[in-house]
Amino acid sequence: MALRRCCRFTGLVPQLLWSSKVTVLPGASVLRGRSSVSSFDSTDRGYKELLLRRFSSGPPSTDVTYEQLKQLLAGRKSVVIDVREPWELREYGFIPGSINVPLGQANTALQLGPEEFKEKYGGEMPQQTDNVVFSCLAGVRSKNALDTAASLGYKDVQHYPGGWRDWVKHEQHN
Repeated sequence: MALRRCCRFTGLVPQLLWSSKVTVLPGASVLRGRSSVSSFDSTDRGYKELLLRRFSSGPPSTDVTYEQLKQLLAGRKSVVIDVREPWELREYGFIPGSINVPLGQANTALQLGPEEFKEKYGGEMPQQTDNVVFSCLAGVRSKNALDTAASLGYKDVQHYPGGWRDWVKHEQHN
């Protein structure tokens, strides 16, 4: 009841939350309660996810699974950056095709020129529109790197929350 009173002033929100039909999809323009795209039924499978995306400020999904990362690497559709320290890569190993940029250097590295980045880190500098996937040991540092990249204007950033530990586990099973 209180939620309805609070949302009454926003106009569109009550229609989206309490209507059986939704006429506004993410990215649609609204004119006097009408959408420029066709309506879709609230019983549709992705209904709740679309509503949450519409009202969230972050990207729809930032996590990448092992299988997704393997596909991205095979298709060279992403720049994979491992944010662990160089000694960790030497001691434990690394994901083939990844570039090592320690977390403490990520902010500066992502602002370098392409030539300087390649010289220092041995890989192609990701563009702000490229898909960039960050990895670490277990997903904590990679999430921090994702946040750093997003704050620098990178649009399509993700992280591999399982990190090196998950990668090794899957690779040993194959």
